Amino acid sequence: MADYEVIADRKSFERATERLAAADGPVAVDVERASGFRYSQRAYLVQVFRREAGVFLFDPPAIGDFTPLQEAIGDVEWVFHAASQDLPSLRELRLEPASVFDTELASRLLGHERVGLAAVVEETLGITLKKEHSAADWSTRPLPESWLEYAALDVLHLIDVEDALAAELAETGKTEIAVEEFAATLSRAPKPPREDPWRRLSGLHKVRGARNLAIARELWTAREDYAKEMDVSPGDSSRIARCSPRSSAARPASRPWPESRSSTAAPAGRSWTAGGTRSSVVARRPTCPASACPVTPCPRRGRGRIATPRRMPGSRPRARWWRPPPRSCTCPPRICSRRTTCAASRGILPH
Repeated sequence: MADYEVIADRKSFERATERLAAADGPVAVDVERASGFRYSQRAYLVQVFRREAGVFLFDPPAIGDFTPLQEAIGDVEWVFHAASQDLPSLRELRLEPASVFDTELASRLLGHERVGLAAVVEETLGITLKKEHSAADWSTRPLPESWLEYAALDVLHLIDVEDALAAELAETGKTEIAVEEFAATLSRAPKPPREDPWRRLSGLHKVRGARNLAIARELWTAREDYAKEMDVSPGDSSRIARCSPRSSAARPASRPWPESRSSTAAPAGRSWTAGGTRSSVVARRPTCPASACPVTPCPRRGRGRIATPRRMPGSRPRARWWRPPPRSCTCPPRICSRRTTCAASRGILPH
């Protein structure tokens, strides 16, 4: 059993920050999110441990302003396991370390085969941790006692692990490399937004026609806006996607976009449960001209890029540009002698 204190009000928060500020040495920090349950990556629990102070589990929704905690520990080293995953959530709370030590990154530099927290703790300290609540919904309130125990153990041993890994880095002469890597992790800029993220929509490869692609894009955008507004995972808020793939995105282009809420009736065996969702679908009907609709190039109808099967490295490129054979080509369906122009005869397209 780990000794910990749950901080969920301002008075206990002030006492915890005073104890952390009075202690010495680095600070172990971890964050628990609700990935897969919430749209955002905000922190729903922040675990902090410092020798002589103890383990504190801070409840961000209840506390709000974390400025006193930043003032108490902002000028000392913070110890993480996979810092790149926790830093964005901490920065939303305006918590920024002066320097970091990443036990996962240090384990990779040392060539450890397993770099998960439980594996690193077991290899360095001989202590076995149970990672049974890592994918839980940490936005749940109140949090079960077993979850709090799990969260406290995530930071309780991190500083001891840091001491062991730091000694191993010094023995192998990799301390300077590790310091540079830790600094790069701290200063790394966030990833730019993905271009056309709607193209990752499941089943989009089955959609044909520019207008149907525009419909799929608008459905994806409506789902994302709803998920962001309600702060739920898009997989939980995809009522539009569950009810409309066969009747909207994949329907023939000749079928018109619904002009009224009553014309968006769900298929048999399905139901609409989100108020206003069908109205939002009608309001978002594509109005772009054909030239502005998204296009997926068809290799059989014009110049395009064709993926070829994976081959040995250096054999030939995995994709090649091609043009369809000229109209003068009168080859039979499965035989072609125009090997300089016919893509099928060169193995790029099947006959």
